[in-house]
Amino acid sequence: MTKDGPEAPSAGGGEKKELIEYPSVYTFKVMGVQEPGFAEYVRQLFSRLMGTEISPDSLSEQPSSKGKYVSVTVSVYLLSEEHRRAIYTQLHQEKRIVYYL
Repeated sequence: MTKDGPEAPSAGGGEKKELIEYPSVYTFKVMGVQEPGFAEYVRQLFSRLMGTEISPDSLSEQPSSKGKYVSVTVSVYLLSEEHRRAIYTQLHQEKRIVYYL
């Protein structure tokens, strides 16, 4: 994985070929402090970033072993690599998000 996302070298060793073929369902994992409403915050954030409503069924939550943090997994339908990167850029700017994959 490169800094900008998963890529693989082409056969000629020159240009890199994207490993993700779009359109595609892509899964993001977002972690934050375990607090009431964090999963809803993530759902609303992704609704805004996707420009469409995200169903609560598209999310799953997993608390950390000590219960301080929670991981929210969100699956969305992406049309391009640019959209995926734009979402990661926004996740990086959100103060309530501790870590993301």
